[in-house]
Amino acid sequence: MEPQRIEPGPGQESVWDYPRPPRVEPTDAHVVVRFAGVVVADTRHALRVLETSQPPAFYLPPDDVDLALLEPSTTRTVCEWKGSAVYHSIRVGDRLAVDAAWSYPRPTPRFEAIRDHLALYPQRVDECLVDGERVLANEGSFYGGWITSRVVGPFKGAPGTAHW
Repeated sequence: MEPQRIEPGPGQESVWDYPRPPRVEPTDAHVVVRFAGVVVADTRHALRVLETSQPPAFYLPPDDVDLALLEPSTTRTVCEWKGSAVYHSIRVGDRLAVDAAWSYPRPTPRFEAIRDHLALYPQRVDECLVDGERVLANEGSFYGGWITSRVVGPFKGAPGTAHW
């Protein structure tokens, strides 16, 4: 079934207007990530990766992430655009968010801006906020897009969307 683009309202973006291949753009939005009562990240220097049909993925600079909470994972994936990703789990006390973050230590030249920045799955942490608005997680377990009131879909990731 072909997706039916939702027309964006004032101040909104449609993910169907995002490019393919994706692009990186800076944002000065205030981004906060919390897990187990601890602030994992707090920044106004995030980068958004915008790709057709997907909510933006926010990549956070390592200086604004509490790296002491991250544990390396053996999980690896490959993106046709960005290159090879490595994963990190987040540990706070006895709570563990497995593979909650990923990064590109050696991205392709087009995505050099996201080198070593960390992206986080909203569905694997307790809370992600953009300018105080709680982010909704992308459906499914593969995409780590952040859904806010500023973006409309439909969004890739739900059952039946794999071939969009």
